[in-house]
Amino acid sequence: MPTPIVQSIQIGMPRQLGTPGSDDPNQQPWFSAIVKTLVVGSVEVGLLGIAGDGQADPKHHGGPDKAILCYNAGHFPSWATELSRDDVTGGMFGENLTIDSLDEEEVCIGDTYAIGKVVVQVTQPRQPCWKLGRRWNEPLLPKLVVKNGFCGWYLRVLTSGVIEAGQGYERMECPNPGWTVRRAHEAMYRKDSTNADRQGLANLPELSEAWRNELTAKLR
Repeated sequence: MPTPIVQSIQIGMPRQLGTPGSDDPNQQPWFSAIVKTLVVGSVEVGLLGIAGDGQADPKHHGGPDKAILCYNAGHFPSWATELSRDDVTGGMFGENLTIDSLDEEEVCIGDTYAIGKVVVQVTQPRQPCWKLGRRWNEPLLPKLVVKNGFCGWYLRVLTSGVIEAGQGYERMECPNPGWTVRRAHEAMYRKDSTNADRQGLANLPELSEAWRNELTAKLR
């Protein structure tokens, strides 16, 4: 099987979006870093993410467990049809790394990947929030992500370095082959998810602290 490739890299800092004085609630001013800009050339990666990238809500986004967001480019044709858009491309979902040929049914919690000399580890599925819907003026988009499982996944950085588009995204270890990102997403969101599944996911040492805490709360 060919090694997946980093198709594109995107970064963005928090800024005001929307239009002051708009009568449309979806167009009124709001603050976010979900709008990303394509990186040309190489870029530094540290323990808190990619240089030049930031978060408007550090309580719920960013930090060591959610330093980098990845998304599968293979989902874009489905989204283009679902949303009746022709501009679905890298960065649409606020992701930092757009990966080809790798999706939530293959990537597992705890997987480690090498991008050049940078080493990253999968920590949790992406939880879609209202800002994703606001970004594209599609209020139901977060619910669609929950339904179809095209969520993407977060990474923690184990080894810092420099990356650029076109590099391979090569899996080094897969300590939890039974816990795909898709299964983890379903354990969190499906109403028929069992406590055994949620407890099993919460027990994974590689899982992000935020998800472990949320799963523990659900188990209570």
